[in-house]
Amino acid sequence: MSRIAVELVPRDEEVLRRDAGVARALMPSASVINVPDLTRYPVRSWEAASILRRDGFADVVPHIRAIDIPPGGALPGADDPELREVLVIAGDPPVDPEARVYDNTSAEIIARYRREAPHLTVYAAFDPYRRAPYQELEDLARKRDAGAQGFFTQPLFDRRMLDLSMAWLEGDTVFWGVSPVIGPKSRAYWERVNHVVFPRDFDPSLEANIGFAREVLSAVRARGDSAYLMPLRVKLENYLPPLEEVLRG
Repeated sequence: MSRIAVELVPRDEEVLRRDAGVARALMPSASVINVPDLTRYPVRSWEAASILRRDGFADVVPHIRAIDIPPGGALPGADDPELREVLVIAGDPPVDPEARVYDNTSAEIIARYRREAPHLTVYAAFDPYRRAPYQELEDLARKRDAGAQGFFTQPLFDRRMLDLSMAWLEGDTVFWGVSPVIGPKSRAYWERVNHVVFPRDFDPSLEANIGFAREVLSAVRARGDSAYLMPLRVKLENYLPPLEEVLRG
């Protein structure tokens, strides 16, 4: 397997640094921190990357929201000589209805990064759930044409969707996403926000989620791909150690 990332939410600097330290201790096989950009929190993703580098995390991939970048405006992180990678996403509408957003596509911002910050590796997002597959695959092609050098998938929740997506992204550099879904509230979030269709026999227990994550990591390792873990609504100490066993096995 190429690389393992852990996605950590930058609620504030103290929490971010604490969680990163815990993740490093529990999962030494993970070499990357993946940081979403959530406008309701004070620390932006590219700021989090700088913070974590001071703690010795060299490989941090901040999410960049395309809708936040004004035409001709500065590209977040592009002037940071120590930043190596970014993940460009479209971006959900901000919580603040007064916040200014712009009519950019991910492909347009990817193309700008490739022109204006060629030292950065630029990833794009892949989400097989939110819309019809043909629409996602058409957008995937536009992102490749714009210069995307790889993809981070939205978390996947059953093996059939994983196998389909692996066929669609054959030959691409991919970080395959996995996230636990514990209980009905967590499931309802993914169904409402990402339009996820869970398999009929989906088991929301922690043990079943760890079992599926182990299965995904094994499949990803067999392909020589990468993966990221999004440990939402679980304690890191309960979720990461059993998966570290897979990576060391």
